[in-house]
Amino acid sequence: MNQVTVMVVDDESRMRKLVKDFLMQKDFKVIEAENGEEALKLFEEKNEKIDLILLDVMMPKLDGWSVLRQIRQKSNVPIIMLTARGEEQDELFGFELGVDEYISKPFSPKILVARVEALLNRTRTKKENKVDYAGIIVDYDGRTVSVDGKNVEMSLREYELLIYLLENESVALSREKILNNVWNYDYYGDSRTIDSHIKKIRHKLGKKGKFIKTIRGVGYKFEPQNN
Repeated sequence: MNQVTVMVVDDESRMRKLVKDFLMQKDFKVIEAENGEEALKLFEEKNEKIDLILLDVMMPKLDGWSVLRQIRQKSNVPIIMLTARGEEQDELFGFELGVDEYISKPFSPKILVARVEALLNRTRTKKENKVDYAGIIVDYDGRTVSVDGKNVEMSLREYELLIYLLENESVALSREKILNNVWNYDYYGDSRTIDSHIKKIRHKLGKKGKFIKTIRGVGYKFEPQNN
């Protein structure tokens, strides 16, 4: 197995060293950035080699939110935000922007490493194999979807939207969050474009299409029926 590379982004050198030392004990490769601008530069140079990012919120030059936004325009690399604030609104804001995990300082380095390993395990398990979501079979390698043994033809955007719903099973997803995570940029047009895509996906999934529920006033969620 190739060595896992983690990018640690924090303006405090002592914090970077602490996290780096614990990660290296678990045989992770670590690259460091001391501010947001350096993080984006390194990501551009090494994005295919970076498996996970630990990203501080409060930094000079460019804060963590800005870095997160720009990376999410190009990549779904797992990101754990580090912050000293611990405010609920900050946490919700991070999830809206597409963060995977959120850890408030001060934290236990051992717990941080455990969260890193758990997040990597979740993302790799999904991407390495075919996954059955209540009878909707996704082949991540082939980027194909099948139902009842029959291949379902989908556009790239339909496929990405369906995957986002499936991977967030039972989570109510707002239209804004769907746009930010699937369309990968701040979409200023008519959000009804999501409704149109959902209608097409439901039709293509046949009987399984009913698993995509409409949440009135919010958006959608994937919730298989328990039979």
